[in-house]
Amino acid sequence: MWQCPKCERMFKNTNQDHYCGQITTIDEYIAAQSEAVQPLLQQVRKTIRSAAPKAAEKISWQMPTFWQGENLIHFAAFKKHISIFPGGEAVAVFAERLTAYKTSKGTIQFPRTSQLTIS
Repeated sequence: MWQCPKCERMFKNTNQDHYCGQITTIDEYIAAQSEAVQPLLQQVRKTIRSAAPKAAEKISWQMPTFWQGENLIHFAAFKKHISIFPGGEAVAVFAERLTAYKTSKGTIQFPRTSQLTIS
């Protein structure tokens, strides 16, 4: 286990990449990411917003979240990919269309090195 000397959070990996501050908005979350990934996160946000125009934006589990009576979807940037977390049912329903991506129960990973095509 490794403890960040700034925020004192504990991590499994030494020098785990993370944000030490308290993020309260999706704008702050995106701004805290590298310049290379910011446009990808904005694209994900815009796509979710168009699919759920009445959903409220918030931070939940330290990730951008769209909420409408319940959490609808989360998204987050990682070192080598961007993940969206639509839940297990959505991943199962769209399994045939997601064969090019790594998925797990409730999560879809989009490699940061590939062109994101979200529709």
